[in-house]
Amino acid sequence: MKLNFPNPSRSYDASHHCVNFWGYDNAREIAFAVNDSVISNLSPEAGSDERAVLAAFDLHREQILMLARGVYVAGPQTRYTIS
Repeated sequence: MKLNFPNPSRSYDASHHCVNFWGYDNAREIAFAVNDSVISNLSPEAGSDERAVLAAFDLHREQILMLARGVYVAGPQTRYTIS
């Protein structure tokens, strides 16, 4: 089975300047963090507060999920950062 994202949950981590979200490879949960800079490149007009970053993430969710699929490699690693 390939990596999928059935859970739309995401959260902003202000201390690490990223949005966290989760995917699944079979029953394995894989955590992803996408840096604010990536979101800002996708949506330069967005603000930098939590609400604006999450809104920009939602707007570009499919592109971000494609990036996540691109960095994911099946194996023991369970956390990836998209920067």
